[in-house]
Order: sequence, then structure tokens, then C-alpha cells
Amino acid sequence: MNGLKTKQNRRHFLQRGLLLSASYGFSPLLAAETRRVERIGLQLYTLREELSRDFNGTLSRAAALGFREMEFAGYFGRSAAEVKKVLDDNGLSSPAAHIQMAAVRSDLQREIDFASEVGQRYIVVPIIADSERSADDYKRHSETLNHAGEMTRAAGIKMAYHNHGFEFERTGNRAHYDILLEETEPDLVDFELDLYWIANAGVDPMPYLASHPGRFSMLHVKDRDQFGRMTSVGSGTINFAEIFAQAETAGFQHFFIEHDNPGDGFASIASSIYTLRNLQF
Repeated sequence: MNGLKTKQNRRHFLQRGLLLSASYGFSPLLAAETRRVERIGLQLYTLREELSRDFNGTLSRAAALGFREMEFAGYFGRSAAEVKKVLDDNGLSSPAAHIQMAAVRSDLQREIDFASEVGQRYIVVPIIADSERSADDYKRHSETLNHAGEMTRAAGIKMAYHNHGFEFERTGNRAHYDILLEETEPDLVDFELDLYWIANAGVDPMPYLASHPGRFSMLHVKDRDQFGRMTSVGSGTINFAEIFAQAETAGFQHFFIEHDNPGDGFASIASSIYTLRNLQF
């Protein structure tokens, strides 16, 4: 009897607490809520072989898996109008594309026009040539990105830079990535942080996110296993929840799943999107 009375008292206490909380506009259920990535993206370099065989069908299959944002790394001969149509037909958008530095230098207006027609907001430089990776080179790259950012701004597009691991090599006490971050203008140039490559370089991303607030509008969500191999998201050791929790500080807006050499591309992205869809942070 005493046990029953105790349970009744506890139930009464909880019910009363919920009612009082509601009366003051506070929900304990809301207090316990966590966030998820709402629109999951895909860097299409992952499916480059599939796209070369069936461009429209590959985008349709990616959409069916739940992807909503496509980051392009080549258009396989399609015009901007053709790209926009297949995106619209599948309920997709494309916030960004990877454009080589050579094209930024030589024909940026063409890239701006293409991006504008597709509806993109970012032109991202994906890699720097082996022969242009000295500290002085990165200073020149910063100038190029700033100049390009002035041109793209008029079209409502922002320049961005995507890292690999070599940017974290140092000249003296300064990492080359620091040169890019410190010598590009925040209102002209953003950064797309590749989580595999920064981890593979042995660098903790958290100090960068804190020291350069708002600069990291895009992420490449890629995992790394204990042996250093790239793997599908959720199969490795990277703590995505910890990183994603810095979204407000860092400025994360777009989360693009990627695997550079997945083998079976669709199997990899299906596994990765399942993990990311269920990730709470």
C-alpha cells in the first residue's frame, strides 16, 4: 500500500510540474530537444563515374535517398539550363560548385553566369596545384580569391576555398591554411572545411572554428577510420556531433557528404545519409 501511495504521489508531482512549466511558457520536452541536419547535401565527386554514365538518373537516385542539396564537381557537358531542369525535376537545389583555380583566373565571368543560372551561392576552389603551395603562393592565392570575391559579389555569389591536408603544412610557425584565412576578406571569401582531410593532417578543427567565426559556411562530411582510411560517415572515428554543435559560431549552412573513392558510390552515400539523418547535436 505504501508503495502504491508513493507512486501516486510521484505521478501527481510530475503532472503538477508539467502543468506549472506549461503555465510559465516553458516545456521540459523542448528543453531536451536536440538539432539535426535538415537539408543533407552531397558532393557529386562521389558519384562521378555514375554521372558520366547517366547524369539525370544519378541525380534522381540521389534525391530518392533523401539528399536535397547537390554540390557539383563538373557538369558532364550539360548546359546551365539542363542542370537547373534536372535539379527542379527532382526537388533539388545546388548551393555550390567546385571550380578549378585556372578557370577562376581565366574565365571567371563565365563561371559566374553559369552559377547564377543554376542558382548557386558559392564558387569553391577545390585544390591548388602541387607547384603552387609555398607560403608566397598562398599569399597570391589569397589575393586572387579576394579579387574574385569582388567580382562574384555583384551576382550574389561568394568565393570559397576547400582544404585538403597539405594546407596545414607550415612555413616557420605559420600554417599555410592560416595565410588563406587571415589574408582573405571575410565578406568576400568563405571556407568549406573538409573534415576528413583536416583530421588526416592531425589538426583539431575546433580552434579554427572558434578563431574565425562565421567563415565556415560549408562542410564536407567525410569520415576517417583508425588506420587513416577514408570511410563512409559513421564508420570512422570523427566526432561529428561535437563539430556540428559549433554551427552558430562557425557559420555552418551546408553539409555535403562525400567519399573520394567509395567503390560502390550509392552504397556509400546510402550508409552515410542514414547516419547523418539520425545524428543529433
